Amino acid sequence: MSSVPDPVEKSLPPPWDRIFSLGTRTFVWALLIGVLYILQPFLLLIFLTFVFAYIQAHGVDGLAHRIKSRGLRVTIVGLVFLGTLLATGFTLLPNVKDQADAVIENRDRYIADADRELNKFLKQYPGVYEALVARSAALSDDEAPPTRPPHVEPMPPHVDEPPPGEERKPPADGTPRSTTLQGPPKELHAIRDLVSKATASLADKPIEIGQSVLGYASSFLLSLLFSFLIVLDLPKISRGIRGLATTRVGFIYEEVADNIAGFGRVLGRALEAQLLIAVCNTILTAIGIWMMGLPNLLVLSAIVFFCSFIPVVGTFLSSTPICLLALQSGGVGTMVLAIGLISLIHAVETYVLNPQIYGHHMHMNPVLVLIVLTIGGKLFGVWGLVLGIPVVNYVFRHAIRRPEERPAEA
Repeated sequence: MSSVPDPVEKSLPPPWDRIFSLGTRTFVWALLIGVLYILQPFLLLIFLTFVFAYIQAHGVDGLAHRIKSRGLRVTIVGLVFLGTLLATGFTLLPNVKDQADAVIENRDRYIADADRELNKFLKQYPGVYEALVARSAALSDDEAPPTRPPHVEPMPPHVDEPPPGEERKPPADGTPRSTTLQGPPKELHAIRDLVSKATASLADKPIEIGQSVLGYASSFLLSLLFSFLIVLDLPKISRGIRGLATTRVGFIYEEVADNIAGFGRVLGRALEAQLLIAVCNTILTAIGIWMMGLPNLLVLSAIVFFCSFIPVVGTFLSSTPICLLALQSGGVGTMVLAIGLISLIHAVETYVLNPQIYGHHMHMNPVLVLIVLTIGGKLFGVWGLVLGIPVVNYVFRHAIRRPEERPAEA
């Protein structure tokens, strides 16, 4: 009985085998980068889906020794996760709305108080203050519309105007006669102008703002749905992806599957580090709020915690309600104190917590972490701050190393 001979594996002679391997890898990675570029509008949806799926998958694995049914575990974790988000939203939104209504109602008074305090501070430095007033007056003159017609009517003669041929006599008391009217000294209205420009800018782009808000909301809701479905069918999805190794595109799977899985693990550790940073930031901010005697300590702390996961913008989102409460309860001085406190806390977070915690979780030097965050933020904005540390960590500890030299946790 004849047996079917084993297929002979074809290989190219050197150096063509290396050239072919390099060309294949270049094609695969160029294809992956091209796909990511095409999916650029969906990066927020992809990132949020990964974050939510990572959190829920950890919860499902943690309940494995208590509940045998995986579907039941996924359902319980999903409901708890969704309930936590809804409870947080229903708790925070009414308080934020009340504070926003109070600020809008007293907006003019707050702006006037802020301008008054700013002028009082700047008047301590006369040179700087006069320069700012002159610049503000020049800008106002340039932006103001013309108030006179092109032709100027002749001015009527003044009652003190001398008859023709006679010189003007000085006043009897000897005071010099002024040829220009001296109005009241000008003051800066920096806060008022800033608020007016911001309001006008927002009013000019209602459609763009509405589209942005709708896009963020849809990405958030879709990521919740996709993450739940992915975690629910994760075993089947994993088997389906591993099955690609035996297809005609198996060379793509062999090249990128291990790298994508390794980067996912690195990104997960970065999220764990960010969670620890958010906890520390929330504790420090809560202590500062308590020392200042501001109300709604629990609500403000919750806002700070959730906003700590949003680079750059999260700082302004979490600081706004704190500053508004400080302004409402203690005036401009308390608001300035709150701004100083927030700046100090975020300086500690940027230069102490981020390097140390990221360095410990990602096994990177704290100085390198600070450099990567600075360069990534300047070059790529928010995505550079979010993905800069995981990308650099993965490149240096996994991608450029041989398989036997890679860390076990990668």
